[in-house]
Amino acid sequence: MEVLVAVTAFAGALFAAITTGILVGRLRDERSGWLIAWTITTSALCLALGAVAVGHLMKFGPVTFRVYQITGAFLAPFWLAIGMIQLLAQKAPAKFAAWLLGIAFTLITIVILILDPISEPDKFAYTLPLGETHWTIIPTSLLNAAHGLTYLILIGCLILAVLRWRGGDDLDADNMHAGVVLAPPGLALVGAVRFAIPGVFAALVITLMVGAVWYAVARPLAPYDEERDGSDDDDWDDERPPPRRQAPEAAYESGPLPATPAAASPPPPRRSGLGDLVAEYRAGDQGDVDFAARMQQPSGGFGAFGGPRTGEFIAPDGAAGLPGQGLPGQGLPGQGAPGLGVVGSNMPGQPGSRHAQNPLPGASDPAYPGQNGSHRAPGQQEFSMPATGALFPGNELRPPFGSPDQAATSGHRADVPLASSGSVRPSPSIYGLLTVFTLMDGAGEAFDRLAEETVEAVRRSEPDTLIFICHAVKSAPLQRIVYELYRDEVAFTEHQRQAHMERFARERVAHVLAANVIELNVNAAKVVPLPTAFRV
Repeated sequence: MEVLVAVTAFAGALFAAITTGILVGRLRDERSGWLIAWTITTSALCLALGAVAVGHLMKFGPVTFRVYQITGAFLAPFWLAIGMIQLLAQKAPAKFAAWLLGIAFTLITIVILILDPISEPDKFAYTLPLGETHWTIIPTSLLNAAHGLTYLILIGCLILAVLRWRGGDDLDADNMHAGVVLAPPGLALVGAVRFAIPGVFAALVITLMVGAVWYAVARPLAPYDEERDGSDDDDWDDERPPPRRQAPEAAYESGPLPATPAAASPPPPRRSGLGDLVAEYRAGDQGDVDFAARMQQPSGGFGAFGGPRTGEFIAPDGAAGLPGQGLPGQGLPGQGAPGLGVVGSNMPGQPGSRHAQNPLPGASDPAYPGQNGSHRAPGQQEFSMPATGALFPGNELRPPFGSPDQAATSGHRADVPLASSGSVRPSPSIYGLLTVFTLMDGAGEAFDRLAEETVEAVRRSEPDTLIFICHAVKSAPLQRIVYELYRDEVAFTEHQRQAHMERFARERVAHVLAANVIELNVNAAKVVPLPTAFRV
């Protein structure tokens, strides 16, 4: 019988050693609190099973008894409970308190269990010894306290995980799954080391605890597929982004956009469309960018406009000669009666809106001052606006569905096409990125503050950054997605050189576990200003 127990315990110790190696390997990429605690648990179980095997083969003694009691009776169940707290705690103070309790109580208990004398050493045999038989009052009290805390923590965490799962997301479901797998074997482990049971059953219970930890880490708490499956990177490497067009398509010829000169050649593709943020964009493989082509003005008077190439025009003050995009009397025919704008629009002074009784300033007020303290000539209007790519004033290129005919109501010439007569497509030079950040436990608030400050700095100082948005993921609280659109790759290069972006790249290292980047091309888009939450 002793040989059977020894073989079972040796097999369990080997399994525990393999599981510990797996956890240590994962710790290199993911330093989670629960992963550290459960690595301590599996290491202790490995030593406890080894002590059980040696004791049943060679008889238990003071050394094997201390090893079994310290590792199997104390460290394994206690740090299993500490790991459950680290898994379910959502605030940093709770996690810190668990670490403080675990480390302090462990140091005190281990020192006492090592130094305290063993009573009745002559009663050791080939069976599992009970702690109450050989420990004095202080070690016995510490072990009872550890077992009581383990019971309370495991049961409480299991109840909390189930309650969160009932009204939570996929993350709560995974935590509940792990709690259901780990709590019952943990409670059984405490019972196995406290009560007199046959050695083979004790070895099986300890081995079952190892299997529960392995299953919980490998299944419900496994990392994301793209992080653990390296073969996906090869698939992404084979997918190249489509080459950017060298010239606008025929749709521009019938619309308001003048033709732009074709680039000599599209920029070479990057090595991959998905990869690590630092390795991908700091390796120097940025491709050749034609700075001269960017500075050259397109034919057809486009230099009078300027501004970001968002695929649509933003009419500046006094820009004339563009049919279908202006106000009669201002050199921009095609959008309604003088001073009224587009029919059905929501701009002030336009028919069909609640501001229809208030005409646009500047059409009749010769002394209307412009922005930034400047004064404009009589009859000029102020067209200052956010660079969103939408046409102002009016904010619509097309009349609303069911509105009267534009030409009939505004006197528009039949031979001049409206801006909405053709498909307005984004500029082929627009460059986009989608970055997925996976954060460390408890780093969400700090990262969000850093991202908010960075977005504000980008909004103030980068006119060629068309869109820069940081998203939170409802189903994955530790993920953030940053969506970026730039006028072209030159604008992206300039964006990276900004001081606030260097600060963002430097300080996010303390919060980010992994970052993946996807390059984008814009095929179609609608961009308007986002609603703003005003701060009081």
